[in-house]
Amino acid sequence: MSAGSVSKIDLTLSLKNKSTFTLELKRHLAPKTVGTISRFIPLEGNAHMMGSSIAYVDTVIKTGGEKLKTQFKKGDIAFLAANGSICFFIEDASSTKPMTLIGKIITNLENLKEVKPGDIFTITQAGT
Repeated sequence: MSAGSVSKIDLTLSLKNKSTFTLELKRHLAPKTVGTISRFIPLEGNAHMMGSSIAYVDTVIKTGGEKLKTQFKKGDIAFLAANGSICFFIEDASSTKPMTLIGKIITNLENLKEVKPGDIFTITQAGT
């Protein structure tokens, strides 16, 4: 947890040998989903792309959808319960599959455009 706050969790997303991003997961958006994800940190997996607007990483996290939506803004982070993926929105986008909004990318969003198949995403607690 971030110092002095139970409402948000500060994380670091690393794209191996390329970039580092600061993330905030916000409990008020989806308390159950954010709580479940936080128990699985650190996470590591292959980076994937959905078109040019969404980068994502598959996880082993199994939890249902919560406050599902299909419209997302640039910088949003969402959880796709259907396959356990954490999705990072590079641009405003509509999803055909409903997802749970869980947070925001705070820094270096534009660098997500560098993602290539086979890259490795690592999500860790901020400051570790």
